[in-house]
Amino acid sequence: MPTISRRTLLKSAAVLGTYGAGLAAMPRLSQALASTPIGLEASIADTMLDGKQPTRNVMRYALSGEATADPSPPILRVKRGETFRAKLINRLDEPTTVHWHGIRLPNAQDGVPFVSQPYVYPGDSYDYAFAPPDAGTFWYHPHCNTLTQMGRGLTGMMVVEDDADPVFDAELALNLRDFRLGSDGQFIAPFKPRDAAKTGTFGTLRTANWTPEPVYDVPAGGLVRLRILASDVTRIYNLRLSGADAEIIAIDGHPVPSRMPLDMTVVAPGQRLDLALRIADQEGAVMALEDVRPSTPKTVARLRAVGSSLKRDLRDLGPLAENAGVDIDVKTATQIPLLLSATAENTARDSICGSIGFSFWAINKVPYPGDTPDPTAPIAELKLGQSYILNVENVTPHAHPIHLHGMNFKAIASNKREVPPLVSDTFLVLPDEKVQLALVADNPGDWVFHCHIIEHQKTGMTGYFRVT
Repeated sequence: MPTISRRTLLKSAAVLGTYGAGLAAMPRLSQALASTPIGLEASIADTMLDGKQPTRNVMRYALSGEATADPSPPILRVKRGETFRAKLINRLDEPTTVHWHGIRLPNAQDGVPFVSQPYVYPGDSYDYAFAPPDAGTFWYHPHCNTLTQMGRGLTGMMVVEDDADPVFDAELALNLRDFRLGSDGQFIAPFKPRDAAKTGTFGTLRTANWTPEPVYDVPAGGLVRLRILASDVTRIYNLRLSGADAEIIAIDGHPVPSRMPLDMTVVAPGQRLDLALRIADQEGAVMALEDVRPSTPKTVARLRAVGSSLKRDLRDLGPLAENAGVDIDVKTATQIPLLLSATAENTARDSICGSIGFSFWAINKVPYPGDTPDPTAPIAELKLGQSYILNVENVTPHAHPIHLHGMNFKAIASNKREVPPLVSDTFLVLPDEKVQLALVADNPGDWVFHCHIIEHQKTGMTGYFRVT
């Protein structure tokens, strides 16, 4: 889950759509009707990213039959509890899949080759169908050759709606990610081995919705829901917002127990943050979302107030619809040790889903061998319905956003900080941190557990749990 600054936490102790007229064009939304599957195409195109020249061989998601100049992927929308259907059509020149990050779904729909589904080869298709049980902000991306495919653009947001959610004057979604481009605007090597063995290799072009420092018009004096997705393969964001009142209302898709005024919050790869904004009253006022990590602030996106003030108040907003919690029985919970460490023991196996040729990281001193028909044994075998506590210990000097497929957990203790009891699927484990993540094994199948810094994932910090 995103790390919340102590100041924000103490304060709390006590493409996109819009509903207002006259606002600037925003990335499109797509509603997936329960009876009609959408066609989701993964393809290659030349796309303007840096605003100077087209970048060749960008990988992109698009809806079948949709003609749009918008380079960012469609935001898929579905109602909580309704069946979402999508047909992935692979127009790439390599295999791919789709993983629906944060969604609790049947194992066969999870999109991991050799674990939950076969590859989708070039020219083939694959049908996904599931009914999301939780409302909130989620996302989708491949789980095959992930460093290249995600790094070149295959990441998109998925919004699960609930009719009981409060109504905002506008909604804005920001998909944050970098691209590794050279001075000519073309892709360069996706990683450097020395960086993959440390924090990961950073991109050279920072974007929101595939655009550097975009500006969006929002209703003056209105209430705006801002959905933020960190879909980058490496970058950890320290986000703050100037010029508007903001409250954190959900983290990783799940409502927070009490809303928190935004001071500064950390959002790592794989994580999501929902904010309620009260926009400035004065038309033309500009609000800036900034990343202050590591030191020099960088503008992520700007919001510009337009129209006469709606004179709304954040206190007008009712609560978000609740999701299922993590109701663990601590007394009977089984303890599972999970050591996050470096390794130099093995060379990664090559596979059709790609290997970057190194083994730098491990879970319980076992580096994952890659996507093969004969993977390593599960980290642990869990019994359906039973409670577990994952004792995650990071003995490395680098942070690791650890993601669990198919189930949710709740942080209950840390040796380095106070952790709020938030339901999540991704937790940023700090250097030298020991954290306890509580879960109930409520979804049968093989569920992958890995670092979402993709170079760490691809060089060994991956495993899976078997729930039977």
